[in-house]
Amino acid sequence: MAQLARPTFPLGEPNMNLYLIRHAIAEEEASSGEDSQRALTEKGAKKMRQIAKGLRMLGVEFDLILSSPYLRARQTAEILSDVFKLKKEIVYSEDLIPMGDPDLLLAEINEKYSMDSLAIVGHEPYLSTFVSLLTAGGTPVELTFKKGGVCRLSTDDLHHSRKATLEWLLTPGVLVEIAER
Repeated sequence: MAQLARPTFPLGEPNMNLYLIRHAIAEEEASSGEDSQRALTEKGAKKMRQIAKGLRMLGVEFDLILSSPYLRARQTAEILSDVFKLKKEIVYSEDLIPMGDPDLLLAEINEKYSMDSLAIVGHEPYLSTFVSLLTAGGTPVELTFKKGGVCRLSTDDLHHSRKATLEWLLTPGVLVEIAER
């Protein structure tokens, strides 16, 4: 049987690619009752490992992972770091908590991170709001960002404008299917 070609996505010529990644499936409620302490379920962690493998098969790379400090996001970021064999540490940002301000995250990125590719691990509806800010100037963009879903934005410059292009949004199911090929 003929083997399917590995799907790729053109990288284009932007200065930076942003990979927005929603945390994987987490417990409904933390034992402590604190939302920030909700851990990934066993199924969520296993599925996230497959999602990360699917991203690698697509040729995705990142220079750094910026994550929410909430446990479920940290665990998702750690799985990504492990699968991608990143030697750099994961950076945690209070600007990525669920009730955080996307404008502050944008300022943090502009101030601290000059790189080709940045993974951002966070929560909904925060990530959709961030996509709206960068692609439509804050006008709401209707997205379904499933747990473990990944969105790629490309931009030439976030310092002087808030303009990015939505390159793709992939569901966890698609990424798992890619990983299993």
